[in-house]
Amino acid sequence: MHRKLRFPKAFFVGLCTVLLCLSGFSLRAQLRLDLESGLVVGSNYNEVRIPNQGGTLVNLNNNLSAKPTVFYRVRLGYTIANRHTVSLLYAPLTVRYTGAFGQNVNFNNQLFAANRPATVDYTFNSYRLTYRYDFVASKQWQVGLGLTAKIRDANVRFSDESVSTHFDNLGVVPLTNFRVAYKPGDHWGVLLEGDALGSRFGRAEDIFLGGTYSLSPAIGLKAGYRVVEGGANVDEVYNFTWLNYASVGLLISL
Repeated sequence: MHRKLRFPKAFFVGLCTVLLCLSGFSLRAQLRLDLESGLVVGSNYNEVRIPNQGGTLVNLNNNLSAKPTVFYRVRLGYTIANRHTVSLLYAPLTVRYTGAFGQNVNFNNQLFAANRPATVDYTFNSYRLTYRYDFVASKQWQVGLGLTAKIRDANVRFSDESVSTHFDNLGVVPLTNFRVAYKPGDHWGVLLEGDALGSRFGRAEDIFLGGTYSLSPAIGLKAGYRVVEGGANVDEVYNFTWLNYASVGLLISL
């Protein structure tokens, strides 16, 4: 069992403070705030086996049910010379599954009996530091690529009337960042952006596709679909999930 570390929130707050201070040093710089919320409306699958050797493979979607879950995420970005962007993302998430398993389940070396009321709290908090370069930066088009360092703070807790146990994991994952924005007029636009990467140990994708609307040069709205998919197959854990989000957001430029 891993001890859960507590530094990511302090790390995020510290970096946000640095970006806020930097915003006063350049007349060609712009501070951007992206506030997003909505519902996690469903999951195509959420397969868990802990430990990977000896545990029971469970697809939480097939055994339990989850109500739509409210989520939020905050991104603070700092753009220099209209092309270089450094951003910080805080994206907490916990989805609760309830029901009963159709078979006996060995999770984290604890036995959960079949046909007994059970609860699974699936937590997947994300903290990200991103650098992106926009190699196209015109009035209508913005196209950029970059790198993201993601801190994954995950915790899966199984509970029933007599047993409760959890497995938490914290690690750093490198991802590729991309962004494509098209704005044919003064108000409406289309936005595709995300982080993604895969390896033989697993994969991760967090992608948003939707529309934008500018209320003013400083304030805009966005709405669309977000998908978070991926997982890992390593010695300690097997977990792959696909989550679907209905998202709305507020875009602020300072």
